[in-house]
Amino acid sequence: MAGGAVRRTRFAPSPTGLLHLGHAYAACIAARSASPGEFLIRIEDIDRDRCKPEFETAIYEDLAWLGLNWQRPVLKQSDRMAAYGKALKQLDSLCYPCRCRRGDIRAALSAPQERALPAGPDGLIYPGTCRSRSMAGIGPEDVIRLDVARAFDALGLDRLTFRDETIMPGHDHNLNREEFLNGIGDVILSRRSMDTSYHLAVVVDDALQRINLITRGKDLFDSTWIHVLLQKLLDYPTPLYHHHRLIRDSDGRRLAKRDDARAIRHYREEGLTPDDIRLMIGLTP
Repeated sequence: MAGGAVRRTRFAPSPTGLLHLGHAYAACIAARSASPGEFLIRIEDIDRDRCKPEFETAIYEDLAWLGLNWQRPVLKQSDRMAAYGKALKQLDSLCYPCRCRRGDIRAALSAPQERALPAGPDGLIYPGTCRSRSMAGIGPEDVIRLDVARAFDALGLDRLTFRDETIMPGHDHNLNREEFLNGIGDVILSRRSMDTSYHLAVVVDDALQRINLITRGKDLFDSTWIHVLLQKLLDYPTPLYHHHRLIRDSDGRRLAKRDDARAIRHYREEGLTPDDIRLMIGLTP
């Protein structure tokens, strides 16, 4: 870490189900990456419909059973809505309201006059149908999108850069403006049911908590570009990153919370030990 700074990492689960082996791996990697620094837990509960208090309780119990220790108090995103609103207001001049639903986007991309675009980290890449709308005309059913082209113009940048400790030291990842526009597009910063988005909330909270090493799965690599762009727009520092491997089932599929058979709670009830779990996910006890 530059300048000998103490490493601060975090594990940030959403309480929408029981933690599984993939979460155990992610939490252990974050904790080990911080050692002997500071390891935090953050509860990402902006999805009011799916987040449940019993799952939050289970998160603490499972992580404590694994032998992990973290700083208190734990930050909960549901308590931070005013901060996300303030950050969104800072980006107001670079945003526009969007009324398009998934079906509208799919129809626009499949129309003969439109070029079929690949999917990005948030699904189909938005074709810009509402880009000419002004924030002054926002309606209650609109989401808020970042105009990425305007964002790059505002920063005076042609490319984004971040460093990942999993690759050669001193080597940076780079993504230019056109690659971002074509591969990611105008991302949503505020959703109808949340008043924010995962991307905006995580960037604001990482800055508040002074997280300087973000460990996350390789499946979130493309999302990191969104976060780096938002960090620059909000004048936040860009942390060091570590994109780790994913834990998969016997068919090679990434584990999901709906797969209760691989929940940490299930293994606990079967009598396995924390060391057994670490061996199962390829970590030394």
